[in-house]
Amino acid sequence: MRFVTFVCILILTQSCAGPKMAVSQMSKYNGTWIPIKQEMGGKTFPKAAFETQKLILKDSTYTVIAESVDKGVVRVKDNKIDIYGKEGVNAGQHFTAIYKYENEQLIICYNLKGDSYPVSFETKPKTLLFLSVFQREIK
Repeated sequence: MRFVTFVCILILTQSCAGPKMAVSQMSKYNGTWIPIKQEMGGKTFPKAAFETQKLILKDSTYTVIAESVDKGVVRVKDNKIDIYGKEGVNAGQHFTAIYKYENEQLIICYNLKGDSYPVSFETKPKTLLFLSVFQREIK
């Protein structure tokens, strides 16, 4: 479950191994994000599996708060994200993802293998694709 927790972050979890995205572009995603839906391998997780998770994005960094805390760096280019774990259970890991923002939701589809970017916002059985839908935390 820790591995999946990290993935949620990603969140935007965001960037490409290429040049850093301008802070002004990234800043629109700064803040705290709450997962409202998660799925992996074509199966939707019950809300209880992620109801205490939070993804915090600040410029090119992320923090995921769940059973433990994960921190790292995200790089974004176009709609592709490279996520690099720096602290926590995913330290030293690299994940790839795609994202989109629509209807006030941040939608991220991760490839937990990190060897290629997902091609759509869906998961399928027998894959390591993870999908998370986030909404901004309202205070």
